[in-house]
Amino acid sequence: MNKHWVYVVLTCVFELLWVFGMTTASTWWHWGIVATVIVIDFWFLSKACEGLPTGTVYAIFAAAGSIGTVLMDYYLFAGVIDFAKVLFIGILVIGVIGLKLADNQAESEVEA
Repeated sequence: MNKHWVYVVLTCVFELLWVFGMTTASTWWHWGIVATVIVIDFWFLSKACEGLPTGTVYAIFAAAGSIGTVLMDYYLFAGVIDFAKVLFIGILVIGVIGLKLADNQAESEVEA
């Protein structure tokens, strides 16, 4: 696996950590941890963009954050998942897959 894809996975994980932290932080030092996690997250995001198309990285980052936040809300905070949320999560996943396929096609055209 390309190291830049590892950075994509790490940025997605850290995004969910700071979203969780923003939901649960209540003291100044909690907010300090959240701020630190955000800085680390964006460092991973920038490292991923060094070796992968920025559009693809950001689409995965945004989709993973959106889907992860909905699932975290449901499982950890007794949120509700309805048809509309599932529909739009599906659209996000289709969009990310489409961007990845488009990037692969563009790369193969450049190589040819």
